[in-house]
Amino acid sequence: MTYFTQNAHPNEITGWRSPVVLLMIMAGAMQLSFAAWWNLMNNFAVNELDFSGREIGIQQSIREIPGFLSFLAVYLLFVMREQTLAYLSLLLLGFGVAITGYFPTAMGFYITTLIMSIGFHYYETMAQSLSLQWLPKATAAASLGKIISVGAFAQLIAYGLIFIAWKTFDLSFATVFAIAGGLTLIVLAFLVMAYPHFREGVPQHKKLILRKRYWLYYALTFMAGARRQIFTVFAGFLMVERFGYDVHEVAALFLLNGAFNMVLAPKIGKLIVRFGERKALILEYIGLIGVFVCYAFVTNATLAASLYVIDHAFFAIAIAIKTYFQKIGDPADIAPTAGVAFTINHIAAVFIPVLFGFIWLISPAAVFLAGAAMAAISLFLATMIPSNPDEGNEVDFWFRKQSAQPAE
Repeated sequence: MTYFTQNAHPNEITGWRSPVVLLMIMAGAMQLSFAAWWNLMNNFAVNELDFSGREIGIQQSIREIPGFLSFLAVYLLFVMREQTLAYLSLLLLGFGVAITGYFPTAMGFYITTLIMSIGFHYYETMAQSLSLQWLPKATAAASLGKIISVGAFAQLIAYGLIFIAWKTFDLSFATVFAIAGGLTLIVLAFLVMAYPHFREGVPQHKKLILRKRYWLYYALTFMAGARRQIFTVFAGFLMVERFGYDVHEVAALFLLNGAFNMVLAPKIGKLIVRFGERKALILEYIGLIGVFVCYAFVTNATLAASLYVIDHAFFAIAIAIKTYFQKIGDPADIAPTAGVAFTINHIAAVFIPVLFGFIWLISPAAVFLAGAAMAAISLFLATMIPSNPDEGNEVDFWFRKQSAQPAE
């Protein structure tokens, strides 16, 4: 049984060769490369390339360009299957990470970042599409939580090896990048040989899909992308630039993040199934407002590290945005909407790192206070998710109902 010799329906195969296990292993393969790259990225930029907030902003904007262009994935489906595109994306991700350390210049880092990012973002687009097609609606959030947990376990492996080996063996950036990218490529080879091609569920539209009734999903996705940049770009940079975290110390911090995700993500998925998307996202955004305000004024390295772990723990709740769309969306819209959603998610991501990189030079606190404002907007949007979202019941305009009540 290989990808090239056998086709199968997602419901035909159970056990370790089932689609959900495939999604788990792909998530792990992705994180082996990306987690190591993310762990080393800020130290590589500061210690090897002498980057400031301006250069890191440029590099991060370049990283987000493929995310902005994720809508083009739907056109690639004319010439390849979604599973094929997911595999090809993992190939680019592993290769891009593996060669990063061999080009220790600003331009080299920009180019390898672009290659890695094309693989990462197109993999994420296809993984989201395939998971929403292959997983049953009733239990999708719980299964997505398990997939995140496996990815977090792979993060633990990457961060743990870096934490232990960086100082012990006096490793170079080039060596660690090469090993991390190579591990992803090895796992990819196993997937190609061990798993069949799983047919998609409902045939997918191979054109861009923008529907008015999905507007709340688009808005939540846009704000999630804008807010995520404050964490992914500047919270990590804060640890290295202001508090002087070394590579192994950043790895230890990421180890905590991975451990929390591995334990909490499955539980969060089950809670979303139980309490619904609206309550889950309201909880996330209230917590993020507090975290970002604290970031703005933190002066203690330990407190900053605690905020970083708490901030990262909220990420798993974003499952609720995906399952909200799964419930309201036409099944044939999943693949094209996944591409459109990633583009919407990255509209702000293309300019926020550069713009806020300049703001950072003036006031790092202003960057995090802007993040708190973004979380507040997301909180308002989340209150409009219905208790039981479905086709025809996409938005709950609760404030209109209140204003329409007659005065007593």
